[in-house]
Amino acid sequence: MDASSEKWGETDKYTNSNSYSEYDSSEDRDRQSRELKAGLHPLKNKFVFWYTRRTPGVRTQTSYEDNMKQIMDFSSVEGFWVCYCHLARPSSLPSPTDLHLFKQGIRPLWEDSANCNGGKWIIRFKKAVSGRFWEDLVLALVGDQLDYNDNICGVVLSIRFNEDILSVWNRNASDNQTKVFMGRQHLTDSCWAVNEVCFRDQVVMALRDKIKRHLKLPHGYVMEYKPHDASLRDNSSYRNTWLRG
Repeated sequence: MDASSEKWGETDKYTNSNSYSEYDSSEDRDRQSRELKAGLHPLKNKFVFWYTRRTPGVRTQTSYEDNMKQIMDFSSVEGFWVCYCHLARPSSLPSPTDLHLFKQGIRPLWEDSANCNGGKWIIRFKKAVSGRFWEDLVLALVGDQLDYNDNICGVVLSIRFNEDILSVWNRNASDNQTKVFMGRQHLTDSCWAVNEVCFRDQVVMALRDKIKRHLKLPHGYVMEYKPHDASLRDNSSYRNTWLRG
């Protein structure tokens, strides 16, 4: 794990003052204080790994949730490495399997209250390279390098027969606070609609750019975005995506 440790970098990069923002709950601050006193390096958020092994051909939401298992959690740099070193590598996982890493309190389900108004960016990889990109994505999430205003919910690795798929789930496919701000400017209905769509695209595209930058995604890889309400309507995670970039 030496190479991975180098990717992680110096620990204080992930435990600086930005980790103690207004979005931290008092429970998180208490946890961080306890871990500091214990000589640990607390993360901004506590995370949970989930594992789903689905039965091929069965697509009901009930069966998916029934098959979803919480396997381990962590809240410090040290705890992360203990968990991560015991995880099976993508190349050893059967198809179809989903491995999820989400903030504590958020279930990796479309209808979870933290997810229902959001969506996900999707990237498809050949199996030979998916493990490296999954590790880079996990380190970026845990190290709080992707988040903005607590917008990120989690990341998913989906093992499929011919490919592996990474997805980054965010809370909002649009930004209600900005719509309120625009409303105070007394925008006309038509102008409101145009600006709302433009800002939605701006927020979603900004996340896309962060993902590309942190993964050092080679040219030629296509990223797709799909809101979770669309997934609920067509009962599909990765078909019929809305945006490509």
